Amino acid sequence: MSLCTVNLACCASRSLTARTQQRKCHTLTPWAGASRLAPRTPLSALRHATLAVPFRRGSAQPLVATRRLMVRAAATSSREGIAPAPAPASKSFDFLVIGSGIAGLSYALQVAEHGTVAVLTKDEAQEGSTRYAQGGICAVLDPLDSVESHATDTMVAGDFLCDMKVVEMVCRESTEAVLELVKMGANFDRTETGELHLTREGGHAHTRVVHSKDLTGAEISRTLLQKARAHPNITILENFCVTDLITEQIGQTPYCIGCDAFSRITGQEVRFVALATMLASGGSGHIYPSTTNPTVATGDGIAMAARAGANICNMEFMQFHPTSLFIDGQADSNALKRDAVFLISEAVRGEGGHLLNGAGERFMKDYDPRMELAPRDVVARAINDQCKRRKEKCAYIDISHKSSAFILHHFPNIAAKCLEHGIDITKEPIPVLPAMHYTCGGVETRMMGETSIPGLFACGEAAYTGLHGANRLASNSLLEGLVYGRRAAQACIQHAQLSSKVTEEAMQRVVENRSLERPVISNKYKNTAREIAMLHTILALRRELQDENWSYAGIVRTTSELVGGLQRIKEIGFEACQLTVRGLSAEVTTEWFELANLLTVSELVVMSALMRKESRGLHYNLDYPYKVEGEKKPTRITASLKLATNLSTILTKKKYHSSLLLSKTSTWLEQLDSMGSLPQEQTLVLNKEK
Repeated sequence: MSLCTVNLACCASRSLTARTQQRKCHTLTPWAGASRLAPRTPLSALRHATLAVPFRRGSAQPLVATRRLMVRAAATSSREGIAPAPAPASKSFDFLVIGSGIAGLSYALQVAEHGTVAVLTKDEAQEGSTRYAQGGICAVLDPLDSVESHATDTMVAGDFLCDMKVVEMVCRESTEAVLELVKMGANFDRTETGELHLTREGGHAHTRVVHSKDLTGAEISRTLLQKARAHPNITILENFCVTDLITEQIGQTPYCIGCDAFSRITGQEVRFVALATMLASGGSGHIYPSTTNPTVATGDGIAMAARAGANICNMEFMQFHPTSLFIDGQADSNALKRDAVFLISEAVRGEGGHLLNGAGERFMKDYDPRMELAPRDVVARAINDQCKRRKEKCAYIDISHKSSAFILHHFPNIAAKCLEHGIDITKEPIPVLPAMHYTCGGVETRMMGETSIPGLFACGEAAYTGLHGANRLASNSLLEGLVYGRRAAQACIQHAQLSSKVTEEAMQRVVENRSLERPVISNKYKNTAREIAMLHTILALRRELQDENWSYAGIVRTTSELVGGLQRIKEIGFEACQLTVRGLSAEVTTEWFELANLLTVSELVVMSALMRKESRGLHYNLDYPYKVEGEKKPTRITASLKLATNLSTILTKKKYHSSLLLSKTSTWLEQLDSMGSLPQEQTLVLNKEK
């Protein structure tokens, strides 16, 4: 291997002993007084050195392209008595993964055979949406089933907005992917003859859902984490909050070559550089007040990719699961931070559960001939309509007509959770309400997980692959993460091999160029009056944003409400910009970054909803109540954002005041109205900031 190049093919052939020894060098110690590496230093050498570049305001050196102004604003709001932060440490790997769910870990296990891998998680590695998935994972295993039938069900559920090529590919590869999980040791339920037990869920024509009781996601997460922790080439770094992606201009093209993050435990800032970066950071359920998503699901990956200029697609399609456990008074809780609501699995309906209104009447026959087995968007709107028309707080799902043994065998976790609230599901119906469950849109990818930014890949809920279209078919989400994690690994390995020479100098530059203005993070300021007050303010803004999103961009929408919602998001964003988190603890700083990401995603959702002038799947606009054939195309937002609520602008230019921002909103809406019908897709190209 040349001293000036990184050859992944050679890297792949190294012994595991050599790889393990190299991996131990990733915790780096700064050189005292060093300022630059020698030209053309190979990546292997970068792993053994970290530069101690002084923190300098007004440095003449160019900043890394995607170190967004959002971060600098928090730093420039300086506070007396707080010293400037030292340059962050640097760590380099061959592959970088942001997220530790089924998508990120299945990808990490594949690429780990070809190089070193870092998996960054915002919380503990098992804390993510995968762990809480109850129902199961689809695979064509029933002799009466077929790839064609699974593909048809997916297209129907997605209201024919899915990419047919993607649908056929995922359905075709489902069997091999799921059986690979079994080989890894996943303990799925089996029949008396030892075959995998298959159940049926809403929208499916056949039994094709592989499951582990009602804790399928937890079993998959356990299996993959066990394998990942045992792999000598994989380093799992827990409790790291990623603040932004790093891109560097190479010729005329921006390449993603890593990310910036800080430890939520120590406050230490670290720059991670890699040949390929995978976004597998999950969804954005917490833009709404009621969600089944864990509290870490704040749309971080989607927001960071949008700020970096990646294409974002179909964000208007936010799936509300029709049956979350309703506990009276829970929504009005005064807790600072809203927790996830408990999910009542799709499988309860699939196994014969009946939906009832407050009078005990089955009502789904009035909405869809498939009744309880209709897709989620239909059932969620039906429950919402019943509650509004009858002025009832919730609907009910009843499985008590089945035997107690059947219920407790199939749904032990649901039964135990309901019993905590005094509900015996073997004897009485379960109170339920729709709750935000899944982000069907996301960072646009191609068939191998490639995004519009070279070096940046995405899979899982953070990605828009074309599989789900306007609505996701039950139990297709785990399958998508698994299939795309495996496929993206092939593309990333090839990208790393082909681009190592091109990206080498850029990676060297970003390691050197760490004198960035950013929040000074401390782990010393705990429970001070200032810190408590700031935490309360941030979380109050978060709650306000969630409530506004539910009011203006919930299950049923109108154009005027969406326009009002865009303005409210802008106003909340402006308030967030006034906060100074410099010098506060990592906990408070994490909450601030999460709020910024929630604001970005909220804006994307409302923008996308305004662009779609029809009702399809999960998006229902009373002003455009019908499907329009000419609108059957993705809603795509390209380039970097330049709207009223663009945090990159507001956070830097605090001279802006409300009247100017209001005029910006009006200008954008005029632009939107004048777009009309575009030939191939609905694309809003927004000028980059000068």
